[in-house]
Amino acid sequence: MDILEKQLYGSTRNTRYLWMIASIVFVLFAWSCSAIHLQNVEKSGWTIASSILSGIFSPDLDLLVNFTKQGVLYLLVETVAIAFLGTIIGSILALPLAFLSASNIVPKPVAWLTRLLLIVIRTIPALVYGLMFIRVTGLGPFAGVLTIALVSIGMLAKLFADAIEELDKKILESMTSIGCTTFEKIRFGIVPQLVSIFLSVIIYRFDMNLREASVLGLVGAGGIGAPLIFAMNSYRWSEVGSILIGLVLLILIVEFISNRIRQKLVHG
Repeated sequence: MDILEKQLYGSTRNTRYLWMIASIVFVLFAWSCSAIHLQNVEKSGWTIASSILSGIFSPDLDLLVNFTKQGVLYLLVETVAIAFLGTIIGSILALPLAFLSASNIVPKPVAWLTRLLLIVIRTIPALVYGLMFIRVTGLGPFAGVLTIALVSIGMLAKLFADAIEELDKKILESMTSIGCTTFEKIRFGIVPQLVSIFLSVIIYRFDMNLREASVLGLVGAGGIGAPLIFAMNSYRWSEVGSILIGLVLLILIVEFISNRIRQKLVHG
């Protein structure tokens, strides 16, 4: 009877816990819906929305297959280049920060301070970084590359550090017992185990940076975002449709390729 009573008590407590969580989620959902005010949407807004849809279904094909610097293909290649170079620079800078924030490699105070730095880096949105770098370097892709690199550091270093801390400590202990230095432990005991994980994380970040690079063009940091906002401001919906189609196709292709590569890296 005691066992049955304990099971019934545990089941009742789990049910109450689930109901409490569901109630909190429902209250948050209802409160969030209070921010939706469809009556504030102007009639011109619905007209613009329908124009964007019509532009997607009737795009400017000349712009879509244009190989000049004003064409969609060139702008997409520039966007990929910004995301790729920014990811590479961010990955290189994130590596030392990752090892400095791993508590099983360095003293805990050093790891804590480094993680605090990474939190500060991740807190600031990419658009804010973009506006800051534009003031320094001027308009163009270089500001986008620097922004992508800085934004990537926070996430990459955190994921790298998490992977480092999940390593088997016995390997590090055995290397310490034979007198290996910290650099030797990193070079021969840690890096060979982490290469595939690091590459998988970098590819995943590149996939995210491709979207970031598209948005950064809106503030003049290069890529396809600037022509998109110019076309929208000028009500050239066929051009908007061409740019959106090219952007969607590019993201789908990159995501398919990156997923295949990441699966091979993780599963071997």
